[in-house]
Amino acid sequence: MATPDDAAPSKPQAQRAPTRRYQAKREAIVRFAVEEMNRKGVRGMTLGEVAARLDLVPTGVIYYFRNKEELAAAAFLKGIGQFEALIAAGEGAGAPAERLSAFVRAYFDYAGAIARGEADRIPVFNDVRALNCEPVNVAYVEMFRRLRRLLGELPRTHRNARAHLLLSQMFWIPAWLRQAELSDYPRTAERMGDILVNGLLAPGVAWPKARAVAPSLEGAPDSSSELFLRAATQLINDEGYHGASVERISARLNVSKGAFYHHNETKDDLVVACFERTFDLMWRAIRTAEAEAGSGLEMLATVASTLIGHQMAGGGPLLRTSALTAVPEAIRAGLMEKFGQLSYRFASMICDGIADGSMRPVDVNIAAQMLTAAINAAAELHFWTPGLTPEGAAGAYVRPVFEGLVSPPAP
Repeated sequence: MATPDDAAPSKPQAQRAPTRRYQAKREAIVRFAVEEMNRKGVRGMTLGEVAARLDLVPTGVIYYFRNKEELAAAAFLKGIGQFEALIAAGEGAGAPAERLSAFVRAYFDYAGAIARGEADRIPVFNDVRALNCEPVNVAYVEMFRRLRRLLGELPRTHRNARAHLLLSQMFWIPAWLRQAELSDYPRTAERMGDILVNGLLAPGVAWPKARAVAPSLEGAPDSSSELFLRAATQLINDEGYHGASVERISARLNVSKGAFYHHNETKDDLVVACFERTFDLMWRAIRTAEAEAGSGLEMLATVASTLIGHQMAGGGPLLRTSALTAVPEAIRAGLMEKFGQLSYRFASMICDGIADGSMRPVDVNIAAQMLTAAINAAAELHFWTPGLTPEGAAGAYVRPVFEGLVSPPAP
């Protein structure tokens, strides 16, 4: 498989073989590029900012990487290698449940090493598609397949859906891990691994019968504001915050930049409106489910099925929470607080399920974050499960959240 380093080298690289010093500097550039990408996304990272971290001028980085895209590719390929090493820790275990638990423990062990300054950070893969680099795409798919094998033998659609769910859960951990003390990482790993393996249902409790999905959560589809919100949401989900430029949003709607600014004062105002729309949709789903009453399990399953089905239906998707990684810091804190309120409500609903016996005792804070991650990840589920309908997702994707990733597939 070709990598960016296999391409025709620049002249300085062609004139001499790499030395230890050269390799060390190159690795340092990649390390700082990962940190910048994690803060601003692929499109927000600049060679100038990476160079400044190393007291170099931008041309100093170009000596090692010809452009930003080549550097981003190297950063992603390094991250894929890091993840494959964690997957390998799971491959050495026995049954799927043991492999899954070993993989999660390996992740948290590595996260602890990062926190202690003993290991390099892993890049956030939220907008890896925005790079559109064939070697990275090929390596990412191979990593996905390798992770998928940890889950054992399952029908293809179920196996792909669960592998996507698992990988997305791991990608979301950095968003909430700061709430845990470093010394609690092993404890957190065991509790998260338990939920991934065994789910949330209490022993002997059956999956609730299919219920009517909550009323339509769509806004007026033909209103100008709704059209801009949908276009921006879809672009941010696919390309990240910086990839969803005013020009690209306007082009998707076939309108001029002038028309954009007629309806939106700034891009950031539109992004905040996209998040507010997502918050509103999620809260309406929660309140509708609660109004229908039922057990904690029934309420939470209805919320999850409604929001995940909405994500897959197209037209008006929810903004992925992972988009927050590249949002300007000035507005990020307030948005994170609102996502925290949603997770707090999910935790409260899980407590209700534990109290009424429909859900087993679990760490509700971790479980709430995992539910958020599952809803978030549904925006990309169609890439991994072609042909899966919103109705089919209830069995292939939603049920494993509640029954565990190694549970028998739904009929």
